[in-house]
Amino acid sequence: MNHKIVALAAVAHPDDIEFMMAGTLLLLKQQGVEIHLWNLCNGSCGSASLSAQEIAAIRWEEAQNAAKVAGGIAHPPLFDDLGAYYDAPSLARVGSVIREINPNIILTHSPQDYMEDHQNVCRLIVTAAFSRGMKNFTTHPPQEPSSTEVALYHALPHGLNDSLRTPIQPHFLINIASVIEQKKEMLVQHKSQKEWLDITQGMSAYELEMERMSQAVGKISGSFSVAEGWRRHSHLGFASETYNPLQTLLKENYASTPQ
Repeated sequence: MNHKIVALAAVAHPDDIEFMMAGTLLLLKQQGVEIHLWNLCNGSCGSASLSAQEIAAIRWEEAQNAAKVAGGIAHPPLFDDLGAYYDAPSLARVGSVIREINPNIILTHSPQDYMEDHQNVCRLIVTAAFSRGMKNFTTHPPQEPSSTEVALYHALPHGLNDSLRTPIQPHFLINIASVIEQKKEMLVQHKSQKEWLDITQGMSAYELEMERMSQAVGKISGSFSVAEGWRRHSHLGFASETYNPLQTLLKENYASTPQ
């Protein structure tokens, strides 16, 4: 892996990256990986007082600030909140961005999650990556197909359970102790989201909630104090069976889930 490696974290909403996958992304950055951050939804429903346009503009600015903390490239959203659907027009738009970025690594939501936006974005990202090399699949705007190998990884859902309260068990864990403070700095850039969650979900300790989940995942390993959990997507249609860049690049912080 001596060529440039590109990693994309693609999620539904501003702060989803910071809660469940920023630590892994920051560790990849330390390994010389070019990192991209993309929230597909604009946060338009995340305010009890501002208009959709006003809060979306604020959330985009906050997302860019978080990306700067990480040293990554931020990509603008495509959809309003609750407006990400798994349909042909949406897939054409998502596919265009995937081909433009041309990532080797994609970090995205769990297919099973407590929120429909998360699940829909996961499906869109997976299919867009799968179709990246299909010349007869037309993206909007049009982009040339790509033959780049790509490995997909699914983060744990927020709360670590699916919508039916069933725990989601990771395939492997990434030790994020060395970057937890930077991950926290990324999260606190989302000031408007903290205010919204305080009002609607009673989450008065925004950063502490992230730390608690990181600690809970760390406990699964039996050795990490804080960690992020991941499931590796099937390689079929994406890469060779042995292509596992998270393990290769982050081997010092990588541990399979204890059986």
